[in-house]
Amino acid sequence: MARKNTVTRFLSDIIDDTKDFVDDLIDRAKDAEEDLRDAVRNVVDDDEDETAPTAKTASTADLQALTVAVAELTATVNALAAAPTAPKTRTTKAA
Repeated sequence: MARKNTVTRFLSDIIDDTKDFVDDLIDRAKDAEEDLRDAVRNVVDDDEDETAPTAKTASTADLQALTVAVAELTATVNALAAAPTAPKTRTTKAA
């Protein structure tokens, strides 16, 4: 059975196709919005990670500062170990 091509059928087909087109546009816009939100979250999370360095992301300046501090502490400990000890003095209480 052949379908009759009438003006109302033609307009109905155009309207149905337009509805499908608009639905597809809305779905793609939703997907793009979600992808954009995820991208912004990732950028913000990466920025927060950079402001609070962890052991895995310590900067070169931090490592150099720690190396200098350890060297100074080692020198201080070695100097104290090499220093002669003062004799112990006994204090007696007067009765």
